[in-house]
Amino acid sequence: MDQTLQVYNSLSRKKEVFKPINEGRIGMYVCGPTVYSDVHLGNCRTFISFDIIYRYLMYAGYQVRYARNITDVGHLVGDVDTGGEDKIAEKARLEKIEPMEVVQKYMNGFHDMMKTFNVLPPSIEPRATGHIIEQIEMVQQIIDNGLAYIKNGSVYFDTIKFAKENEVYGKLSGKVIEDLMSESRDDLKNQSEKNHPSDFAIWIKAAPTHLMHWDSPWSVGFPGWHLECSAMSTKYLGKTFDIHGGGNDLKFPHHENEVAQNYGACGCAPANYWLHTNMLLMNGKKMSKSDDNSITPQELFTGESAHISKGYSPMMIRFFMLQTHYRSTLDLSDEALLAGEKGYKRLMEGNKTLQDLVYSGTETEGELDKELNELIDQVFEEMNDDFNTPKALAGLFVLVPKVNGLKDGHLSFNDITSYTLDRLKSTFQVFIYDIFGLSDESLGGKDNEAMDGLMGLIIDIRQSARTNKDWDTSDKIRDTLKALKIQVKDGKDGTTWVKD
Repeated sequence: MDQTLQVYNSLSRKKEVFKPINEGRIGMYVCGPTVYSDVHLGNCRTFISFDIIYRYLMYAGYQVRYARNITDVGHLVGDVDTGGEDKIAEKARLEKIEPMEVVQKYMNGFHDMMKTFNVLPPSIEPRATGHIIEQIEMVQQIIDNGLAYIKNGSVYFDTIKFAKENEVYGKLSGKVIEDLMSESRDDLKNQSEKNHPSDFAIWIKAAPTHLMHWDSPWSVGFPGWHLECSAMSTKYLGKTFDIHGGGNDLKFPHHENEVAQNYGACGCAPANYWLHTNMLLMNGKKMSKSDDNSITPQELFTGESAHISKGYSPMMIRFFMLQTHYRSTLDLSDEALLAGEKGYKRLMEGNKTLQDLVYSGTETEGELDKELNELIDQVFEEMNDDFNTPKALAGLFVLVPKVNGLKDGHLSFNDITSYTLDRLKSTFQVFIYDIFGLSDESLGGKDNEAMDGLMGLIIDIRQSARTNKDWDTSDKIRDTLKALKIQVKDGKDGTTWVKD
């Protein structure tokens, strides 16, 4: 079995064999949310995708330092460099509260949503406002290296000089310098301060009315949005680390400018591998509130949206996202969600059936034994191919009929070894819970042992009532479970239950 991990590097636009800088250890930085509003579903997809990557790297034996920042200053309305208002400051002004109240409210909401989706917390979660000193130091380094200039208290990165001295600017986003120039905004209030329209602010002089500002050698102001990630990733992961991740929409200008800043400060690349998630669509179109083509995570849970026929559980939504590769667009529709829900239940029922199997064979390595091991190997190989969750998931689904065949006798335990059955059980448990990060909402399972135990007790009471011909008690249990949409199944190997 080939266990070589390959990742698609946005910088080279091809798959590469992953080789960490330090053997056995990985530094990974993912751009986190700007906490001025509730986290939207597209962001949830990005963080779920990197959660799965994080989980798989740890499963593969790496010690991972995962840093995911909180942007709580510097992200301007319209993403312009100057002349715009900070998104958090604007929210604070409109709601007549302190900026840090805005930050705390939406940061708490973000963390709650990540827990709801069973996203592991990062190793480090640095906030931009907690690293002003590091950002000021980086601005000074860039100035000292001749790649930034000061105008009226603001500091701008000199993109033209940098592009002439280095071939890296534009490489990540795939844009040549002429494209970068033409795409620069020409509607900025302080555009005349710049030497060139493509230059971007790394320190911005604050207007007297600006709510968030700090002293610096150049002015009372605040750092540019792009700067925080360069400063914080350097502080916690080093000048050059292994993986930098984020959404596709951040390639330009955010990540492109991060690369420029790191080269400007230390003459080195920030990361060796750049991983980007793709867009979340809805009914085949880009999500848009103005076009009434959007849905919030909460609306997905409750079903209170004209776009869906019912509510869906957080784990089902996470499963739904697994069915599409992180680099591909994911199209959300009610029909696709309904199909995904069926698949999720089928996988969980298959795993419960598998874990209940007791080996009764003759330790024979027959053709079935070989087939099962090859299918298991294939599941791991798919994950080693740029974290291909849809193909790995498909591999598990190929194994489910084999599991059912062993249960109902269509396949014989005499054709497999106990080692293979144990490996099959372990593979399902590891992928479903440890790598995919699912929890079994409908069947009890690993994360709901108390529920599973209670259902076992109820089934025992029901069986005793049936044995004693106490039909009133038996019928009451049956009717109550039916009302709760819990289906009890009697079979030759005993009684099982599933939640419809």
